[in-house]
Amino acid sequence: MTARVLVPIAESCEELETVTIVDLLRRAGIDVTIAALEPGPVTMSRGVVILPDAELEDVIDHEYDMLVLPGGMPGAEHLNNDARIIALIQKMAAANRYTAAICAAPMALASAGVLQGKQATSFPAFHDKLTAGGAALSADAVACDGKVITSRGPGTAMDFALQLIESLLGKEQRDAVEAPLQRP
Repeated sequence: MTARVLVPIAESCEELETVTIVDLLRRAGIDVTIAALEPGPVTMSRGVVILPDAELEDVIDHEYDMLVLPGGMPGAEHLNNDARIIALIQKMAAANRYTAAICAAPMALASAGVLQGKQATSFPAFHDKLTAGGAALSADAVACDGKVITSRGPGTAMDFALQLIESLLGKEQRDAVEAPLQRP
């Protein structure tokens, strides 16, 4: 059975993070759905326009193994302020499924209450939101604590995406995706 991942996006999310996550997960054979909060194409933080696979409303009730939130501002704030996203994070956590976020987006995990007692990281400007949500800050580029995975920002997006693959499919599949990328 193929792993299924939902990647919600909003206006002004970080495109480098979004595309890196989606690209590497799909290279691993994972079924990824990019879902926009609102209908239509989404203009990302640097002006790149992404055509989502679906609107969030149409896919929110589907079953997923992992929810991944890209960062970027104010995109991550839009995700954090959307009651559907907060409820989905809580539903995924209650079902013992993966919740993951990068850059500014871990603030939504904090808002949903899933960082309580967890090691987590984010873009440094958002550390206070993580600690307010009960997280213990990690110095790692990618922090994994149970079914919660967080990362710092655009520069860590590839490491983050590879960790998502490893968490879902194992180290062998991660290595199979990573080898042809020719990382140093």
